[in-house]
Amino acid sequence: MRPENQSSVSQFLLLGLPIQPGQQGVFFSLFLCMYLTTVLGNLLIILLIRLDSRLHTPMYFFLSHLAFSDISLSSVTVPKMLVNIQTGRQSISYMGCISQLYFFILFSTIDVFLLAVMAYDRYVAICHPLQYTTIMQEGLCTLLVAGSWMVTSVHALFHTLLLVRLSFCADITITHFFCDLTALLKLSCSDISLNMLVIFLEGGFIYLLSLGTILGSYIHIGTIILRVPSTKRLLKAFFTCGSHLFVVSLYFGTAASVYFFSSSWDSKDIIASVMYTVVTPMLNPFIYSLRNRDIKQALEMCDRRFNFFKWQSQNPLTAVRSTVRYVS
Repeated sequence: MRPENQSSVSQFLLLGLPIQPGQQGVFFSLFLCMYLTTVLGNLLIILLIRLDSRLHTPMYFFLSHLAFSDISLSSVTVPKMLVNIQTGRQSISYMGCISQLYFFILFSTIDVFLLAVMAYDRYVAICHPLQYTTIMQEGLCTLLVAGSWMVTSVHALFHTLLLVRLSFCADITITHFFCDLTALLKLSCSDISLNMLVIFLEGGFIYLLSLGTILGSYIHIGTIILRVPSTKRLLKAFFTCGSHLFVVSLYFGTAASVYFFSSSWDSKDIIASVMYTVVTPMLNPFIYSLRNRDIKQALEMCDRRFNFFKWQSQNPLTAVRSTVRYVS
C-alpha cells in the first residue's frame, strides 16, 4: 500500500551522508578542503588559460569550459551539504530542491560532453597532426561547446519538467545529501514509468554516445602509438591516456552504477555519488592540467610577473629609473 498522497510539498528533508554523530567535524573539514581544492584548482586553470596566449588552443579552450563546469557542479551540491553537516538543518525548499536538481543535471551532463569533445580533440591531434589546424578551427570548437551547452540545457529542463508534474507522498525525506533525480522519484506517489523510460532511453543514449566517443578516440590513439616502437613515447602515452581514462572510468562507472544498475537506494549509491560529484571535479585539474608542461610554464610565467610587480611596488624609485633607462 502506497504512503499517504501529498500533492503540495513546500520542502524536503535531506538525510545527508551516513555519518556517525561524533564524526561531523571530521567530514566537514574533509569535504571543505576538497571543495576549496576543486574551486581554487579549476579557477587557477581558467586564469592561466586566459592570461597566457600560448594556451589559446582548442584543447585549452575545451579545458577552460570543463574547469568552469567542475566548479559549478561542486558548488551546486557541496555548500548545501556542508551547511547541513555544520548546522544539523536538513530542510530544503521545494523550489530550492528543483533548482538544485536542474543545475546538477545540467553541469553533470556537460561534463560528459566535454570529456567526449576533449577525447576527440586528442584523437585529431595525435592521429591526424597535419590536418589538426584545418579540422579543429575556431568555428568548429565554438560549435562543439555551444552545441553541448544547448543539448544539456534541454536535457536538464526535460527531466526537471517530467519531475514537477508528479505528486509526492507524505514522507518527504530524501536519503541523499542533495536533490538527486532517482532519490526524488522514489518519494513520488505518481506513476514514474515515463520518467524511468526517459532516463534509460534518452539518458542512456547520451551516456553511450559520449562513452563511445571517448573509448573510440583512445583506442585509435593507442593503435597509432603502438605502430611506433618507441618505449619513451609509449610510456608517455600510457601515463597521459591512462590518467585520463582513470578519471573517465571513475566518473562514468559511478554514475552508471547509480542511474542504470541500482535497484535499491542505499549507502553504496551515496558513496558512488560522492565520487562523481566531489572527487572527480577535484581530480580533473591535476589530471588534465597541472601535470601538463604548458600549464607549468604558464604558471612559472605568472609567478615571475607577480614577483616583478611585487618588486616594483616595493622599490618604486628603482623601477622608474630602470624604465627610463630602458626607454632611453
